[in-house]
Amino acid sequence: MYQVFHSQIIIQTLTSDLKNRLVAQALAEGFSNARITRPDAIPDVPARLDAFLDAGYHGQMAWMEDRKVWRGSPDALWPEARSVVMLAESYTPDVDPLENLTNRDIGNISIYAQGKDYHYIVKKRLKRLARWLISEGGGEVKVFVDTAPVAEKPLGQAAGLGWQGKHTNLVSRDTGNWMFLGAVFTTLELEPDPAEVDHCGNCTRCLDICPTNAFVAPYKMDARRCISYLTIEHKGPVDLELRRGIGNHIYGCDDCLAACPWNKFAVQASDMRYAAKDDLGAPRLMDLVGLSDLAFRKKFSGSPIKRIGRDRFIRNVLYAIGNTQNPTYLPLIAPLTTDLDPTVAEAAGWALKQIELA
Repeated sequence: MYQVFHSQIIIQTLTSDLKNRLVAQALAEGFSNARITRPDAIPDVPARLDAFLDAGYHGQMAWMEDRKVWRGSPDALWPEARSVVMLAESYTPDVDPLENLTNRDIGNISIYAQGKDYHYIVKKRLKRLARWLISEGGGEVKVFVDTAPVAEKPLGQAAGLGWQGKHTNLVSRDTGNWMFLGAVFTTLELEPDPAEVDHCGNCTRCLDICPTNAFVAPYKMDARRCISYLTIEHKGPVDLELRRGIGNHIYGCDDCLAACPWNKFAVQASDMRYAAKDDLGAPRLMDLVGLSDLAFRKKFSGSPIKRIGRDRFIRNVLYAIGNTQNPTYLPLIAPLTTDLDPTVAEAAGWALKQIELA
């Protein structure tokens, strides 16, 4: 009996030591925080996901429906996993993203998309950390960042990285809500950290600032009305009732993130590759609206913006131009009313009408 008990103490000491060194290694790699949870730590997610999908809040994002079993249950994604290492990397800007909203001749691009595509940066860090974990503790690993069907935000809360705020994004008392999330699934048994609890209180700043009223209730968002969804995921023309609310957002939206008061504790981004590239911090609409497909791909090489393609991007720019109601743009948008892409042509016609009626 003594030998068994003694062996358990040794195993616990070894795993505890490995966990501490793992967290230290994650910070050394550039992550802002690292915490551990179990794959079965989010049992309420399947029901929440089903409710979201049944309401149609996912819009055209059919991949959410197609992969809902994996997204709802990390156990189904990789049954052999015993622990999930959740990582957060801060990308807090050194400027106020809301300032661009007052200058309608400037296109507003989400902070995360102004620099190098974070998928490449975070995934490389995850792979290095995963290789370190294998060398130190053995086992098998899989790494995930954003594009895989992983419920990062619920897992992040279960691991103690933060809590899902009323805007549905993860918020931390230590780093605010400007953070990329990544996950390392492992077959190793690591001691889980306690889950974080909600600290939003009575605050509704993130809900109140949304220009398109995308939040049907606190903690519940209709993506079909979200500017990030509309400018990135939505294909074809955007509903007329939502175009004015888009304002000068041409790729994504940070309004609810920027409004969160917990950002007073935010940690500044440590990787300079997240800084705005060229003029993407405050690009002029007149410099963007005439981009050809070739010019678009060249300008946004290495950027997540490249993923949506020239046509959807120009559609967004045209909505922003229409919202300026500035006649200076008329010569620039008139040729686009006959663009080969019907959505671009329709957006140009709408922008033209908004300016003429002003």
